[in-house]
Amino acid sequence: MEFYEAVRRRVSVRAYRPDPVPEEVLNRILEAGRLAPSAKNYQPWKFIVIRDEKVKEELVPACRNQAFIAQAPVIICGCALLDQAWKGMGGYWSAAEVDVTIALEHIILAAAAEGLGTCWIGAFKEEDVRRVLGIPEGVKPVALTPVGYPSQETTPRPRKSLSEIVCFDRYQ
Repeated sequence: MEFYEAVRRRVSVRAYRPDPVPEEVLNRILEAGRLAPSAKNYQPWKFIVIRDEKVKEELVPACRNQAFIAQAPVIICGCALLDQAWKGMGGYWSAAEVDVTIALEHIILAAAAEGLGTCWIGAFKEEDVRRVLGIPEGVKPVALTPVGYPSQETTPRPRKSLSEIVCFDRYQ
C-alpha cells in the first residue's frame, strides 16, 4: 500500500478476527519500529509482543477493561528504557516517551499498510501492566496496541482542516 493511503486508511480498530498475523508480516511491522528515529539515535525502547491468550486476557483489566484488545492475535507494548534516553529535550526533559511514541506510530502505520488494524491504548494502569508483563523498574510502558485483521469495515473519523491546525512563521 502506498504511504499516504496507509495514513488515510489507518483508524482505531476495536474488533478483530482471530486470524493469526503471519510471522513475516509481524517482523516487517516490528522492523518499521526498529527503524524509527530517536533523540541522539539512542533507541531507548523495548517492544513486548504478546500472543499468549492467558497473558492477553490478564491485560484486559490492566487496560481499563477494554476487552477488544484480547480479541487481536497480537498485542504490542512499547516500553521506554528510561536510563538509555537522551535527557536534553527542550533543555530539561527526557525524550524517552516521545521516542517510543514515534516508534509505535511507525509500527501502527506499517500495520495499516499490511491491511492490519491497531488501536492506540493509552488508558491503562501502569502498575498492573508492569505486573502482567514482568516489566522491571527503570522501564516504562508507554502504550500498547492490539494488532490484527479488523472484523468489520472501518471508516475514518472526521479530522480538523489544515487551516485549523497549521500556522506559519509564528503561533497564531
